[in-house]
Amino acid sequence: MKGFKLQKLKSWTKMDYVKTIAVFLTNIAVIVGLFVGAIFLNSLGENNVATMDFVAYFTQSDTRSRFLYLVLTLVLLSAVLYIYLFFEERDFLKSPGNCEMIFLILEVTILFSYFAGRYINIYLRPLALGALLSLLLINRRTAIFFNTLSCIVIFLMDVFTNFDIEGYMQYSALIIGFTSGIVAIYLIDGVRSRLKVLLKGILIAVPILVVLVLLEQTNLMVRWDYLVSGASAGILSVVLFMAVLPIFESLFKKITIYKLAELTDHSSVLIRRMIETAPGTFNHSIVVANIAEACATAIGENPLLARACAYYHDMGKLRQPEFFKENQVDDVNPHDELTPELSNNIIRAHAKDGHDLLLKYHLPKMLADICQEHHGTMPILYFYAKAKKYVDGDLDIEKFSYPGPKPQSKIAAILMIADSSEAAVRTLTDRSRENVNAVVAKIVEDRLNYGQFDECEITMKELHIIRNAIVNNLSGIYHKRIEYPKVNLDALKNDPAGADS
Repeated sequence: MKGFKLQKLKSWTKMDYVKTIAVFLTNIAVIVGLFVGAIFLNSLGENNVATMDFVAYFTQSDTRSRFLYLVLTLVLLSAVLYIYLFFEERDFLKSPGNCEMIFLILEVTILFSYFAGRYINIYLRPLALGALLSLLLINRRTAIFFNTLSCIVIFLMDVFTNFDIEGYMQYSALIIGFTSGIVAIYLIDGVRSRLKVLLKGILIAVPILVVLVLLEQTNLMVRWDYLVSGASAGILSVVLFMAVLPIFESLFKKITIYKLAELTDHSSVLIRRMIETAPGTFNHSIVVANIAEACATAIGENPLLARACAYYHDMGKLRQPEFFKENQVDDVNPHDELTPELSNNIIRAHAKDGHDLLLKYHLPKMLADICQEHHGTMPILYFYAKAKKYVDGDLDIEKFSYPGPKPQSKIAAILMIADSSEAAVRTLTDRSRENVNAVVAKIVEDRLNYGQFDECEITMKELHIIRNAIVNNLSGIYHKRIEYPKVNLDALKNDPAGADS
């Protein structure tokens, strides 16, 4: 593990460090700007609150020094965030877009929390918004860390910019924000239905109300608006989360569980087209999806993403579905009328065709990349061998190989093995577990020998786990069935004793 982390650290270039640090410094300035904006709005005396003059805030020595202390604190918190991401989510941090995304989540949370707290009620703040966005767009561990960080930042905004908020309310808001965020993370994590997410938002109100009752026992007797606002805060967090999430998905090209659910819905445009024009390919994709999902679960990858990739990996076959065996009927094979070279070009092109088709329909880039990567640079041996019969000399094997690239991710590697294994096992006459295991082992070995996994961070242990998962699934799908005795039902009705005669 230590060697693996060191290898990932060495993969960083000086430019990677410069880009990520530049994004952090830029967004620190943006957050400081938001705080200055909050000071300015507070100075306008809106909401019947008399506050310090904006110019006076920066000219008086005590408030000016407080502001400098605030800036230094924000720099320190940003440094803590950078260190956390660097050691825990280094691959995520390497992308400047990801760095910008996590800061944008923080900035959006600050804005919504400020306006809700300043102009409506401090307990109406959607403090769980940032936690939910980071949960769906990154992961649960980062969401928990981010929730703590965002609550501290908003607490600092209260302390250093909102002098009209009483001290105990600032601490109450901090505790409520932390509690509601953690509860929201564990309630929403893994929920695939948007409707269920909205319903879960109601439950987020429970810890908020509990904290309010404990911290505001006296005030609650006369300030029922605190209870109403607290109960509404959880629902507001979820509503804003559902409204803002598609923007983040589109802006940063992220694939969330909700997006994956939409992509794997059989009513989606391309899947409907596959069902209608290439039913054999569709059935093959369903089986591969089940296998890929099991493999992804076994090695700790995203099973929903693996399923979605499997659904779309052969979309390139829609261009000429009749040239692929699973879609041919009545033993009519159009390849019989073509030269091996032309047949090879048609089969070879489906990887690139799928990539282009998915991009044309604005589907996530990762799904499009899987179309090209799931065959890597493997040779198309059937048409290579067929062409050899008509040529005296050597053939260029590269012309009879897929153009690549090789799998760039573990999920692409899973799809490569699962796709070939399903197709190969389907052709067996004896589908015993021993034969299935031998076929899958040969497929993995061939791809290792061809260096197909050289560009993805998959280990031999994971390949072994994937192989076992595929064998278990295919053995279950193509298990032997007992041969039922032939019984004449009409004879059985008339003469039960002589039905077998």
